[in-house]
This record gives sequence, C-alpha cells and structure tokens, in this order.
Amino acid sequence: MTEPRRFHVRTFGCQMNEHDSERIAGLLAAEGMEATDDPELADVVVVNTCCIRENADTKLYGTLGHLKSLKERHPGMQIAVGGCLAQKDREGIVERAGHVDVVFGTHNLAHAPDLLRASRRLGEPVVEILEEHEAYPSALPARREVDHSAWITIQIGCDNSCTFCIVPSVRGAEVSRRMGDIVREVEELGREGVSEITLLGQNVNSYGRDLGAGQYRPQFADLLRAVDAVPGIRRVRYTSPHPKDLRPETIAAMAECPSVCEHLHLPLQSGSDRVLAAMHRGYTAERYLARLAAARAGIDDLAVTTDIIVGFPGETDADFERTLEVADAAEYDAAFTFIFSPREGTVAARMTDDFVPPEVAAARMTALMEVVERHALVKHSARIGRVDEVLVLGPSKKDPAMMSARTRQNKLVHFAGTLTPGTYAEVEITSAAPHFLRGELQRVTAPAPRPRVRIPVTVL
Repeated sequence: MTEPRRFHVRTFGCQMNEHDSERIAGLLAAEGMEATDDPELADVVVVNTCCIRENADTKLYGTLGHLKSLKERHPGMQIAVGGCLAQKDREGIVERAGHVDVVFGTHNLAHAPDLLRASRRLGEPVVEILEEHEAYPSALPARREVDHSAWITIQIGCDNSCTFCIVPSVRGAEVSRRMGDIVREVEELGREGVSEITLLGQNVNSYGRDLGAGQYRPQFADLLRAVDAVPGIRRVRYTSPHPKDLRPETIAAMAECPSVCEHLHLPLQSGSDRVLAAMHRGYTAERYLARLAAARAGIDDLAVTTDIIVGFPGETDADFERTLEVADAAEYDAAFTFIFSPREGTVAARMTDDFVPPEVAAARMTALMEVVERHALVKHSARIGRVDEVLVLGPSKKDPAMMSARTRQNKLVHFAGTLTPGTYAEVEITSAAPHFLRGELQRVTAPAPRPRVRIPVTVL
C-alpha cells in the first residue's frame, strides 16, 4: 500500500494569513495528504507569504534558498508559494527561484491542490493569480492547530487608502460575509468544543456596509451580539478595527455581551495630525483620543493595544514629539511598534525625498518604547492581587514547568501547574512585567475541549 504524501505549511504575517494557512492545510488533508511539522519529511511545502514590511522579501527568499537544498536531497518534493507576496510578485517568484513549482495568490486558495497536480503532470512551474475571489474563502475546509480556539473570517479586502499599506492591492476590495453564514460556522465550532473565537477582517468596524438592501444593513455590533448568543462560546475577540469607524453601537455591544472580551486593539499609527493626513488615516489625534475615551468609559476593565509607525516619510522631530504625547495620554497596555519600511506599489514608497534616516528612526523607536513600556508596567502592576480568569495555552516556551495563559484582556500570564490547553482557570496575579504577568493557580473553572487531530502549521 502506497503511503500518503505529506505536507508542511509555513506562514509569514498576520492572523488572516494564519487562517488562510488553516484553509490550505484543510484542502491538502481533504486530498488524503498527511501533515508534518518537519519539512524534511514533506512531499509538499507551502509557504504562505506576507508583504506588509520590507523584510518580507528577504524572509521569503531566504526560506526558499533553504528549501532549494532540501529539494535537491529529496527529488519529487514540490514547493508552493501563496499569499500576499505571491499576489504582488506573481511570475517574478519563479524567475528568482526556479525551483518553485506553484505560485498562487490570495484569491484562489481553493485551487492549490489542482495547481500542485498540474505542476507534477506538466513537469514545470504553474503560476495562477486571480484578481477577484471566486468564492468566499470560509467555504473551504480548515484544519486548526489548536482545539479550543478558532479564527472566523467575517470580511476580506479593504476599501481604505492608507498610503503605507499594500493590503488593498493584494487582498482586493472590501467584501463582507453574510451574517447567517458566520453564525452557522460559530455554532458548528461551538459544537466541536471551541470556546474562543476571533473575528477577522481588515477593518471589522465597517463590516456589513456592502450587505443588505433597503433600510437594513447589519453592523458589526449586530454581529457581536449574534455570536455572543452562540452556546459554548465563552470568549469573542476581533481584529482589526479602524479608529475612524469605531461606533457607539460597537462599544455598547462590547460592554453588554458577556462573551466579548475586554480588549480593544485600536491602531494609532501616528500622533501627528500632519502625518496622519499624509497616511490618509481619516482622523486626527484629538478624534482618536475621544474615541478611545468613549471606549474606556463604556467598557469596564478595558485593555487597549495599538500599532504605531515610526519614521514615516517626512516625519519631523515635532511630529514625533506629538506621537510621544499621544502615546503618553493613551496609556496603552501594549503596542506593536514598527520603523517605516517602503513597500513597492504604495504611495509612501514613492516619497523617497522625505525618508527619515535609519539612525533617526531607530532613536525615535527607542524613545517610543520607553513610553509604551512605562505605561504597560503600570497597567500590569495594577492587576497584582487580582484573580483573573485565564484560558490555558500550554507549557511556557521558556520554562516547560510553567503554564502560559491569556486573560480576557489578552494579557499573557505564567503560573506553575500542569493543565491541558483549552482549560479555563482562575489565577491570582502575583507580579508584573511590561510584557507579561505572573500568578498562582487558584482553581480550574472548566474542562478543556475534547481533543481533535492536530494539523501542524508553522507560523513565523
């Protein structure tokens, strides 16, 4: 009897890419293939790419270089490249890396098995890039890496025009998924034992604007209330919202729905109105802080995280000082901070005369991190002595004797114990650091969901 072929999926980038990789894994598993954590044992290696930052190209071609030597040792291995960078670079990937067998984009995940078969039959690379989705990707089978948590795509594409972002070019126009289809998927996940879901979209706050007819169009707040009512779902998260579209109805839904977690990721990007205008963000710093204040006033014990870009073209010392002021006023629980990197195909990449010198951008990043981490430590220290409900992720990566878990505010907690991933427990917070908490286990509050077959997906 012939052994089934094995596949390995490696993912770069955001949660949307990770979810796409689950779909790719599901499609290959449906073909009778088996997943493996080790690319050395794989007959098919799929690299699902990101193109948000400048080093995305370096990471991809570095990975492909390693896979070339691996393929030379294992004749018959196939290498496929998909995702955002594939959508952008297209045939250029095969031109730079002739050992790649298949290239597919963000709009045709469902074709991956067929393209792999075609490449084997023809004995040559196959490239297929579509400009529009043929069907909503959530109609495809998915194989998750964990049993207790799942991503749900509610929207694809983006209608915003941020000058630093290439997502609209590679993901297309904004398309909302029908609310009934989303709720049915959540209901099925609840029956499978999933207790935490994360709703995914490029701008979830604009969900539903392209749906419905006449007077009624569902809003994101309506969707939050609908999934909150699904049996078995204990935690609902979402990413990413856009500050200009954060509505009072969404704040009210977050406050009133027991399963919706008290965590808001609200990307600032810059505190300078001049830079925000150059970024085409659609809000001022004052308006941003007003939305943030409304959210904190309406939602008890809300944790707020953000994204900030340092060194956007033309950013002056005064602009950056304003970013420091706004970050100080916002008192974030955490921030994802980035030094601007130009992406070919974006407006900002053409602002070459205004690029900020690398050493200046690096110094600004250091100053920003000092502000962010100071507030993060204050926020975390305020939780010492509290008992928080946590969802267990598994053993700590640095110390297997410790467990790692997440609070409803999405804060990482480490504590001694041996619990199954997916278990809910109460932990008393005993100490704090800028990026995590430590605690002592008080009691288990719910059993872990029933185990499922794990389909490994490597995320980088």
